[in-house]
Amino acid sequence: MATSSNTLFLFLTTLTLSLSLFINITPSLARLTLDYYHQTCPQFNQIIQDTVTNKQINSPTTGPATLRLFLHDCLLPNGCDASILLSSTSFNKAERDADINLSLPGDAFDLVVRAKTALELACPNTVSCADILAAATRDLLIMLGGPHYPVFLGRRDGRFSRASDVEGHLPRPSMPMSQIVEIFTKRGFTVEEMVALSGAHTVGFSHCSEFTSDIYNNSAGSQYNPRFAQGLQSACADYKKNPTLSVFNDIMTPNKFDNVYFQNLPKGLGLLKSDHGLYSDPATKPFVEKFAADQGRFFQVFARAMQKLSLLNVQTGRKGEIRRRCDQIN
Repeated sequence: MATSSNTLFLFLTTLTLSLSLFINITPSLARLTLDYYHQTCPQFNQIIQDTVTNKQINSPTTGPATLRLFLHDCLLPNGCDASILLSSTSFNKAERDADINLSLPGDAFDLVVRAKTALELACPNTVSCADILAAATRDLLIMLGGPHYPVFLGRRDGRFSRASDVEGHLPRPSMPMSQIVEIFTKRGFTVEEMVALSGAHTVGFSHCSEFTSDIYNNSAGSQYNPRFAQGLQSACADYKKNPTLSVFNDIMTPNKFDNVYFQNLPKGLGLLKSDHGLYSDPATKPFVEKFAADQGRFFQVFARAMQKLSLLNVQTGRKGEIRRRCDQIN
């Protein structure tokens, strides 16, 4: 009975997400389908799953890294076009070399390269890098314990990537919460969806340089749990000599995608200034409390927001291209 119930829940969730997607359908989205590669590359799903599984087992930071890479690609004005994967040239500084993207972990880029190599051998000039990143992100999320959501396929890869297009379109930990909310609402997300997407911090880590300026404030107004702040000070003591020093975003269940991140925030166990802002800002606090109490609701909203994110400004048909290499245009 449990298996039947889970199957029914998955079917209904997929149906609901699919219907909500196509209520206000656009010509570009109409070209996307769940089985886009059924005839042209029937091995697509298996190759993605095998690559994701092998990479995540050998490098457990791959899941959180890919989630972040996906967000940094799709949230920009040009949308989910894999432009974040393009390398800079002597004539152009690409998105991946913008200062906010310099800390994107290499494991995520390596995952896409591995999947693309395998797919080019099986199905040459068929699968876009944008689709690889979208499908791999979903599969990694499931491996970490997160929710399933349907990934529509058929994206084309963008032909340009400019670092100058990045500033102001991606959230920074130091931003006021109102500015972070505005970044997401301008892209069509609700405040609840923005808070849910912030819940991706339930996995992964942040470099000490991103929060050390806040952990030495021992005043009564400090939002850090005092013992937690002391632990962070100790962990990050040498970060100026070793800029790679980092700390888990969720110290309780760092490798599991769950709602514990939200439960940490009222206890002063948030790592970044933006984490604390979610709980202190009256516009976002109710959703933090809702997700802390109800993991099912968090998963439901997160899945909806991830699907919405995956469809931002996608290029289809004659727009864009199928790159032979994900780090350079054809």
